[in-house]
Amino acid sequence: MKHLLLTLFTLTYLHSYTQTVTTNYNFSYKVMEVEGDLNKDSLTDKAIVTQDTLNEKAPYRLQVFFKEPNGKYKLIVTSTKIIEPQYPDGRDGYSTGNEFGEISINKGVLSMRFDLLRGNFKHKFRFQKSNFELIGYSEFSSNGQGEMKTIDFNLSTGVRIEKLERYDTDKLLSYKKKKILIRPLPKLQDIKAMDDDFLP
Repeated sequence: MKHLLLTLFTLTYLHSYTQTVTTNYNFSYKVMEVEGDLNKDSLTDKAIVTQDTLNEKAPYRLQVFFKEPNGKYKLIVTSTKIIEPQYPDGRDGYSTGNEFGEISINKGVLSMRFDLLRGNFKHKFRFQKSNFELIGYSEFSSNGQGEMKTIDFNLSTGVRIEKLERYDTDKLLSYKKKKILIRPLPKLQDIKAMDDDFLP
């Protein structure tokens, strides 16, 4: 009986302890802020990337705000997943090489660039159906041995083109074009950068 009571007490304590342990972030360092019209109302919206530099992993947060007619800004979406932490395994760990590059707004499209060791990849989002949906993915990378791979995936049309060529001679080594329809389109708040859930 004593053993049973001790087990129940331990389980209750552990349950209450795990309920109270939370990760508190301090996204106080502003990395980048860009402005542009994202919802076609002729008002200047903004996207802000901040970072918690005190956290062991130094995570990032993306927030998108729509400007209202009264001049105030309304938070539309927040994501702490779309940008990988600067130190995914802690400051003493290894970097994966997928580093945050920049965000931009052009013709109503929010673009995010991530830098690779030899190249970069981009995500493009458009506000439609009350969400920021992924409409494009592109990648440019080199193997360091004279070969360059480019991927252009238009998720709106489903057309994906992948090319491999020599960058010293411009010789095309391979060309693949296929149609892959992903429906519904991935939402900004649901995905990680270069997430295999939507990449073919």
